Amino acid sequence: MSKKIKKLVAFTTLTAAGLYAINRFIDYTAEQKNLLPSSNGEFYQTKQGKIFYTKHGNGSPVLLLHDLNPASSNAEWNKIIKKLERSHTVYSLDLLGCGRSDKPNITYTNYLYVQLLNEFIQNVIGEPTDVAATGLSVSYTIMAQAFAKDNFRNIILINPVPFSELKKTPSENQRILSHLLKLPILGTSIYNVLMSQIKLLNIFSGKYYYNRTLLSGKLSDIYFEAAHKGKSAGKYLLASIEGNYINADFSKSIKNAEHVFIISSRNRKNHVQITDEYVRANKSIEVSYISNSKYLPQQEVPGKFYEILSMFLN
Repeated sequence: MSKKIKKLVAFTTLTAAGLYAINRFIDYTAEQKNLLPSSNGEFYQTKQGKIFYTKHGNGSPVLLLHDLNPASSNAEWNKIIKKLERSHTVYSLDLLGCGRSDKPNITYTNYLYVQLLNEFIQNVIGEPTDVAATGLSVSYTIMAQAFAKDNFRNIILINPVPFSELKKTPSENQRILSHLLKLPILGTSIYNVLMSQIKLLNIFSGKYYYNRTLLSGKLSDIYFEAAHKGKSAGKYLLASIEGNYINADFSKSIKNAEHVFIISSRNRKNHVQITDEYVRANKSIEVSYISNSKYLPQQEVPGKFYEILSMFLN
């Protein structure tokens, strides 16, 4: 073996070892505060892995679904659960690939979550359920109702994504990024850059929150921990999202959906155009607009959000 090849091998080995050490350090620091303990909930076993969930209160069931993002968890709903549990049995999930749930190395699809949602309602809740879903989670919720209408009562969509986003198919560049994210060391390093605390703070201040002064350090720490729990295996979900494998055209499902309501934040970009798109597809959909918030009104203006949510649930 020539000296040049030996040097290249040594450099590659040292680089890989350095990246591995950095990745493990990020995982360790992200979970050090233990802001997402599993002791306050239970796990439901599916074919793809275990799903973490909590159950609070008594009354008619309500299932809360967070946005489909590797940094998300049921903590998205922590300001609403205490209010809802006074008159409802409240279930909240960490979706597969998120938070405390398992994060298997698979391709995540819309239909996977359709099956997961209907299975959870049938086997855990056991009766027709009100469901509230945020962002990207709205598509598979609507499709789940199309497959099993008896599982659902009312469906409340919080800041749903536009139809155009869900119709996107994988491009060559997106396939490459998806493949890179799944690589053992390099993929984890790329994921750690994309899900760094600085990046997450930028997302919160730019997309999630209207009033940045309301953004607490604890909440950003929770999202950072959720993203890196399980040795940053959230990268597999991100690979599917970035590759557009999670998308599905659900225009037929929304057209025939029943008892659907939308809560739309006034300060979110293109909020009127997006909600109008849904109403044109199904004229029975009712919309309520909420001010002083962007993507997560349940976090930013929980009191007003709860009033609107309760109105739709009743």
